[in-house]
Amino acid sequence: MKKIQLGQSDLQVGEISLGCMRMSELSTKDASEVITNAVENGVDLFDHADIYGKGESESVFAEALKTTGVSREDIKLQTKCGIRKGFFDFSKEHILESVEGSLKRLNTDYVDSFLLHRPDALMEPEEVAEAFTTLKESGKVRYFGVSNQNPMQMELLKKYMGESLIINQLQLSIVHTPMIDAGFNVNMQNDPAVVRDSNVLEYCRLNDITIQAWSPFQHGMIEGPFVGNDAFPEVNAKLQELAGKYDVTDSAIAIAWILRHPANIQPVVGTMNTQRMQDIAKASHIVLSREEWYELYRAAGNDLP
Repeated sequence: MKKIQLGQSDLQVGEISLGCMRMSELSTKDASEVITNAVENGVDLFDHADIYGKGESESVFAEALKTTGVSREDIKLQTKCGIRKGFFDFSKEHILESVEGSLKRLNTDYVDSFLLHRPDALMEPEEVAEAFTTLKESGKVRYFGVSNQNPMQMELLKKYMGESLIINQLQLSIVHTPMIDAGFNVNMQNDPAVVRDSNVLEYCRLNDITIQAWSPFQHGMIEGPFVGNDAFPEVNAKLQELAGKYDVTDSAIAIAWILRHPANIQPVVGTMNTQRMQDIAKASHIVLSREEWYELYRAAGNDLP
């Protein structure tokens, strides 16, 4: 699998990562097979969050990792915090407590990257910066990032931080493209022209922040997969056509579409199916043509101006 650099860090990782939200549903044996299979296919960044499985996903991962031949130094661990029951919390106290909990559940002394999960309207950036400094100086977190934040929210954080943010996790799939749509419709009076995210795609590229694409097979707000869904006949027909051409699965083509973008976006794939992960990993070796990329974009229902 091809490697990418995460932001302005020294972290070199496979260009596809594994999201571990559903790992709490697996036995230790099955989770071990998922981890081993991922690493064998070049996937070496494992994405967690304190809320996944109410923390159980991290615990299952740690127990499973012990039974593999994979060492901690061979992989990158990432986790997130900030979502609590009924509210968001970027307080220093919660950040520090969350990291301690994740480290204990993951059975590790440090995580390679730590992200703020969803924007907290009551965030005090000075307080966040203090928490980040404490975590960095203690060696418990190597690098920091965010999830679902717009440019001004990141700028506010950066004003008080002593280092760069390296990641922003954002929802992106062929059928969920608001960060791309507005760029096609500059100075137009149509709905796609509305800039909903303050040009977050361009901002991240300008500031060397890696976008990690979550839910790359989903439509809506995690309403279900669009791949193989009869409600999306045109895009699935095109996916199947290209899958036949490149001798891969339609899911691999959906990931290849994201990888084709020059922003070096890293998809976060949440499958716990080892065969599907093997199939998806083949996307790293596919470079869609410009025409094919646009064909898929249009097949998803997008009109070019």
